[in-house]
Amino acid sequence: MFLLGPLGPGELILIVLIIVIIFGARKLPELGKSLGQGIKNFKKSITSEEKNKESLEDKNKPPSKD
Repeated sequence: MFLLGPLGPGELILIVLIIVIIFGARKLPELGKSLGQGIKNFKKSITSEEKNKESLEDKNKPPSKD
């Protein structure tokens, strides 16, 4: 449980209860869906940026003399 630091199960339950109280049980699925879509779009933008960078590097290389 070192991933979350000093948070124990009691603190996590308290955090979840506060989130449910603030957003309500009806909004939680929508919140989760939008969070998942945001993460998916972020990953997609990072991978497409890396592909664009690699393709630009390939275009800028001088042709080999084989």
